[in-house]
Amino acid sequence: MINDINVKAVAEQCLRDEAEAIQQVIPQLDDSFERAVEIICQCRGKVVVTGVGKSGHVSAKIAATLASTGTPAFFLNPLDAFHGDLGMVSSDDVVLAFSNSGQTDELLRFVPFLKEHHITIVGVSGNADSLLARNCDCHVLLHVAHEACPLNLAPTSSTTVQLAFGDALAIALMQVHHFDARDFAQFHPGGSLGKRLLSTARDVMRTEDLPTISPAMTLAEAILIVSKGKMGMAVAMEGDKVAGIITDGDVRRAMEHLHKDFYNVRVAQVMTPSPKCVSKETKVTEIQKILHTNNIHAVLVIDNERHLLGIVESLNCLI
Repeated sequence: MINDINVKAVAEQCLRDEAEAIQQVIPQLDDSFERAVEIICQCRGKVVVTGVGKSGHVSAKIAATLASTGTPAFFLNPLDAFHGDLGMVSSDDVVLAFSNSGQTDELLRFVPFLKEHHITIVGVSGNADSLLARNCDCHVLLHVAHEACPLNLAPTSSTTVQLAFGDALAIALMQVHHFDARDFAQFHPGGSLGKRLLSTARDVMRTEDLPTISPAMTLAEAILIVSKGKMGMAVAMEGDKVAGIITDGDVRRAMEHLHKDFYNVRVAQVMTPSPKCVSKETKVTEIQKILHTNNIHAVLVIDNERHLLGIVESLNCLI
């Protein structure tokens, strides 16, 4: 309680109100939403997302979401449009305009220019009889009965609904464009997802001080190299080519079964002769699948002649 106000209860009610507002607009989605998606899909230019005030802030986020999910888009403030920024809009573009009332003066002043230049307008408002609705090429109704604000004044539920609608639009466009994780990575090269999807074995493999042994070596000698390598394994090399691999697990099992004979047994008798190998161009995401599917912690990176180029451990894949 703060000043006799149960702020936690207030917050819970706000979240319930906004969640209910989203639920209430779902039945409002009709053919106009499909038409909006179709218009944007056919757009040869960019989607110019616009709005004023709180709707403007939401519009900027929606533009960013569209741009990052395969639909070229940018935000244009109508107030700036009349001071030179109209030059950013071309006849190949589609304008996506947000206004809860559909009567926002600054936004409506923008409309005659768009119509004069035959620029398609998709309007989104809470009023089907608004000037925006009557003057756009496609209107999507998002009517919110009541704001979460106790005064029913501050844009709260209405902007939440706009934001959710923007996400729904972006996701629908992603599906239509068959936009997948690899496409997402192209637009997010600096993020961890982008790095995982774009990076290859070459980028993450360990190439120095690799623990290598000879198949003819005794386990007594091999165990020292495995321990020193700190990778839980060693690569058995026949000349300059990979012949197999021996792991901590192989060593432990050999100890359990061989007892006193353990130290005299040769590596060739215990090693795995066909270890999991990849090329240096193998994507990190594919390596992750190999590690998970085979329940192993490392793969060898080799060339076409089975020369050892490096080793990729599971931790190196967490980039």
